Amino acid sequence: MALHARTVTAEQANNKPYNVLFIAIDDLNDWVGCLGGNPQAITPNFDRYARDHAMVMNKAYCPSTVCGPTRSALLTGKHATHTGVYGNGQNLKHAPKAKDLVTLPEYFGDHGYYTLSRGKIFHKHGDPDAPDGVDEGQWAFHEFVKAKGSNGKNLWEEKPTLAGVKSGGTPFTWGAVEGPIEKTKDYATCAWAAEQLERDFDGKPFFMAVGLSKPHLSWYVPQEFFDLYPLDEIEAAPFNRDDLDDIVRKDGKPIFKPTGRFLVADGNDMHKQANRAYLACVSYVDHCMGVLFDSLEKSQYADNTIVMIWGDHGWHLSEKMHYGKTGLWEESARVPFIVNVPGVTPPNTKCNGVVNLIDMYPTLIELCGLPPNPENDGRSFTTLLKNPSMEWDQPTLTTYQCKNHSITDGRYRYTWYGGRADGAEELYDHDTDPLENTNLASDPSYKEVIVRLRQHVPTHHEPNSPSNPHDGLKKSKSQKSAGPKKARLG
Repeated sequence: MALHARTVTAEQANNKPYNVLFIAIDDLNDWVGCLGGNPQAITPNFDRYARDHAMVMNKAYCPSTVCGPTRSALLTGKHATHTGVYGNGQNLKHAPKAKDLVTLPEYFGDHGYYTLSRGKIFHKHGDPDAPDGVDEGQWAFHEFVKAKGSNGKNLWEEKPTLAGVKSGGTPFTWGAVEGPIEKTKDYATCAWAAEQLERDFDGKPFFMAVGLSKPHLSWYVPQEFFDLYPLDEIEAAPFNRDDLDDIVRKDGKPIFKPTGRFLVADGNDMHKQANRAYLACVSYVDHCMGVLFDSLEKSQYADNTIVMIWGDHGWHLSEKMHYGKTGLWEESARVPFIVNVPGVTPPNTKCNGVVNLIDMYPTLIELCGLPPNPENDGRSFTTLLKNPSMEWDQPTLTTYQCKNHSITDGRYRYTWYGGRADGAEELYDHDTDPLENTNLASDPSYKEVIVRLRQHVPTHHEPNSPSNPHDGLKKSKSQKSAGPKKARLG
């Protein structure tokens, strides 16, 4: 019989109950030094924390490739196929199959933990009954602090050449800003979290959720982070112009075409500028996180606080002729995931076990000695944390919109478009094609692989839950101040 996680780790944590520091970073992909996604990335704080304290989960995936449904899934522990929350316009609190589920912070709050949060953890929705008319998941915590901060005054290094494009209401635009870093939103959020580590929480263990907004568009950060990346030294991400030609419907017609953002960047020779702006935002986030890392290391909680740092989905930077999320390719579905469980995880280690963000819920409650939640779809990877070199390749699910699913076992990625393209398929072998350039779905020699992975495609598809009627009617101050009113590239 396997020992309970608390039994194994209590002595190593000095018999103190584990606290949880749960850190979400919006739209962060693997362009972080310790994750290896882009060797140009300058992230000394992430790299130092991973080297000295944490384990990098090298094959971690999101339950969905857009903010709202992926956060709803990992926080409720239920996939969209069971809740009907497939898009950003659906509030889990209005979804018949999700509204009564006990979310992860509520579960900890119900089992003796003091819960507190600042920044984006849940996806925001308009709600006339919520503070400032915005539901940010305040109801899930004992203490919730609204994230505040300024982007500063725009400083354009060169005259904008054209209007930007919008996708999902977000301008594809970037630039340097002036003003003290300390007054920017993510820095202020990390500084707030650092201050909380000086509290005692009345003797209770804590569950603290911290949400950072960058590198979500628009890409405005202080000038010093752009200065880290001289434009003439930037190597833009590679892409193939025929990469979408072999992703077709049954009638042979292509499913996808280059996105508007890609066409703007490509038509104006601005791939390097866009890549540089994203990298600048990643380095800004790293700087902010350094404040929190330093505080944790010096605090009374350093030896008994579980840290999970995660991005809510991946992000393309021209791959597949796409800038953004929402695809079901590796660049959209793979996420950064850094874990430190004192006394359990070996530092400076990369783990190639296949995990999903939806697995955080059962893993955290097992590590902290809480009873299992039978509603959880994910599976605990506590065993993997103790033995990161073990085989852990059970296929895992990523969904985008109803009936479109992608399955990966760490080597192969199989995608089925049941809702978008009448059962069209993709298959990639990452051993030979890590950039997913060649769709193998029509190759008969891979039939057995497809049959095996297809067994993990959901057979139940909960209908779409109602769209939130109040989204777009009133925005929070932080939403109103995000970037200039006129979308443009610089």
